[in-house]
Amino acid sequence: MTSATALGDTQLLRMDEKGVAWLTLNRPKARNSLSLDLIATLQAELDQIAATPSIRVVVLSANGPVFCAGHDLKEVSCADQVFHQMLFNRCSELMLSIRRLPQPVIACVQSLATAAGCQLVASCDLAVAARSARFATPGVHIGLFCSTPMVALTRNVQPKQAMQLLLTGDPIDANTALAYGLVSQVVEDDALQEETWALANKIAAKSGNTLRIGKEAFYQQLEMSEPDAYALTSEVMAKNLQIDDAKEGIAAFIEKRHPVWEQDKE
Repeated sequence: MTSATALGDTQLLRMDEKGVAWLTLNRPKARNSLSLDLIATLQAELDQIAATPSIRVVVLSANGPVFCAGHDLKEVSCADQVFHQMLFNRCSELMLSIRRLPQPVIACVQSLATAAGCQLVASCDLAVAARSARFATPGVHIGLFCSTPMVALTRNVQPKQAMQLLLTGDPIDANTALAYGLVSQVVEDDALQEETWALANKIAAKSGNTLRIGKEAFYQQLEMSEPDAYALTSEVMAKNLQIDDAKEGIAAFIEKRHPVWEQDKE
């Protein structure tokens, strides 16, 4: 395993291995809160990853006792409305960037994810949670409704379940988050990193070209009517069949051998 590289004055760490970029939030004393600087650092790293085809999967994790406590309330409390608008705009763009990123993104959640931290989990394509992990949108407790986290939350969780989280601010455990659809997998605490690496490596072994095609189409069709979604995905599959990796994959299946993807020839 390669060593981690410190980014943004060590507030974000990055480690690359076998097509997986593992990003770690590294503000444990601040509960990994999303300061404007951390948002900018993470945004810059995702922009760089988006332009790097050799990276096929991204993992987003955190150091310390909290995955992410949301926005940095000390920073927010000392700012004016102009700053607040800029902060929420940039955070929203970060969340959209995760969805738009060509590579699948997996959240690796070791503990508490609240407010924008819960939004971060919901924005990822997959989420592996430790059994002790907890999730909440507690803004209502301090007079600040979790309106931007609500966007990602309601695209994962059914309306009444989302409203209960938003209106009460109460945390849910990992198993409830799994039942709600907020996370995709729950594992024992001591197996979290191992299981997340295994999932990331499994996906990274697939054709990177195919993963990019599939992720983009997945989110496009979600916003369409059923007939329009079928029209889009029919076109996508027809185009997908023309790429070298699809031709190689089909040939390998017929010939009963392992495919050799374009990324493996580099």
